[in-house]
Amino acid sequence: MLKYIFSLTLGCVSFVGTAQVKDTAKVVYPERYGLRLGVDLHRLARTFYETDYRGLELVGDYRLTRRFYIAGELGNEDKTVDDDRLNFTTKGTYFKAGFDYNSFENWLDMENMIYVGMRYGVSSFSQTLNSYKIYDPTNYYGETVITSGEKFNGLTASWIEVIGGIKAELFNNLYLGFSLRLNYLVSDKKPANFDNLYIPGFNRTYDGKFGAGLNYTVSYFIPIYKKNKPIAEKK
Repeated sequence: MLKYIFSLTLGCVSFVGTAQVKDTAKVVYPERYGLRLGVDLHRLARTFYETDYRGLELVGDYRLTRRFYIAGELGNEDKTVDDDRLNFTTKGTYFKAGFDYNSFENWLDMENMIYVGMRYGVSSFSQTLNSYKIYDPTNYYGETVITSGEKFNGLTASWIEVIGGIKAELFNNLYLGFSLRLNYLVSDKKPANFDNLYIPGFNRTYDGKFGAGLNYTVSYFIPIYKKNKPIAEKK
């Protein structure tokens, strides 16, 4: 009798354990994959509150895997810089392409991002030297302003960006984002007797190879398909 009870108990435990393993293996959650498109609010705002700036940047990313996204930006800028020694205007377009890696572990129904990424950017632009100052001992102020208006067309530049940022879902499929960018200039075609002190998409060069930038974005997610994400693995 004792042997019979022991066998029956062992069978029940094995059955329950097998059922639990099967149930655990079937626990999955569908994750959405698709395209997210938006605009940079920072450049739009500067267009309204800076009289010497006009710009627009469109942003987008496409989810490849659970962690990796293909991402890029397309924009144009028209910026006039008034320094102590010269005044110039830069006009041009740019394109950046690369990837983002999401390090944030979302809950079941969340699709937020805390990410790092890289971009390779290219820009085509022109520079116009509006005016510059020269030393003039005959002038009371010791300098004279020379009006130039010389324009340099067909200029190009390329650079690499390292990015860190966040994207948070405000409402259904609507995201607000922020990112910081560190840039390294790979190449640039400089005009004769002048320099590329401002490059569309790169920002100020500060007479060197490094630059920095940021953006605030609002974007909308367009779901295309789903993949099941296991939330409990079979042991």
